[in-house]
Amino acid sequence: MNQKLTRLLATKNKDDEWWSSFVTAPAAIVINFFVVDLKWLTPNLLTLCSFIVAIVSALFIVSGGKNNFIAAALLIHMSHVLDCMDGQMARYRNSFSRSGSFYDKVTDQIQVTIWFGSVGYAAYAQTQNALPVFLALLGIAFYGLRGYIKYVTIHSEMSNDNMYLIKLSQRERKAVDGSSDGFNFAAFLRWFVKEQRKILLFNEGVFIFMLSLGLIINQLTMILWIFAISQIFIGFIRVWQQGFQLEHNLQTLIKK
Repeated sequence: MNQKLTRLLATKNKDDEWWSSFVTAPAAIVINFFVVDLKWLTPNLLTLCSFIVAIVSALFIVSGGKNNFIAAALLIHMSHVLDCMDGQMARYRNSFSRSGSFYDKVTDQIQVTIWFGSVGYAAYAQTQNALPVFLALLGIAFYGLRGYIKYVTIHSEMSNDNMYLIKLSQRERKAVDGSSDGFNFAAFLRWFVKEQRKILLFNEGVFIFMLSLGLIINQLTMILWIFAISQIFIGFIRVWQQGFQLEHNLQTLIKK
């Protein structure tokens, strides 16, 4: 296999989310194959481009109309491909930066808020019913709670063990290390089937698919119901899990 492609395949995060795992991340690898060596194109610039495209997609959503919704769905996917590309490029070039990781995570959170906020507004404009706006706010709040739970857990663990972050970093590094040794259809099939379980996590990778499908078939309120219910359910489950683990001094698993 081409050495450059092999190196790029090794940059794919083994802990990728559902839709990104077998759609947007592979698409990002293909595009990176042609642009990863362009010196002027940096991971931070890709992060910025992803964020700008996300904002443009939200503008199409609030504008309303079938054609605008389809354009928004395509732009949402483009934004997520760029979001995958920045991390892959950083790993390929071995040029990680703390600021780059910070901006990537912050913009991811803002993009989810912008997307579902704009869908809530578009659904309200269609129905003149405030329920979609309420569903969007609920979903956004409980999606944010998932991140808050993560960092409260880290703070609680650090209060008890000042080496906790080092141990956590080592566990995460083991989870993403490794490279592809070539294509094996049986192994690919096992991986593909196993990846489908991630759809139940209802994280950003699932949102990309949900939002795009909802916009294309023009079922905005239905998507907002799924978003709100899934985030409330997972939010409460995460609160219980982390609280139970801390109370019984169990090893806490930090999830997305």
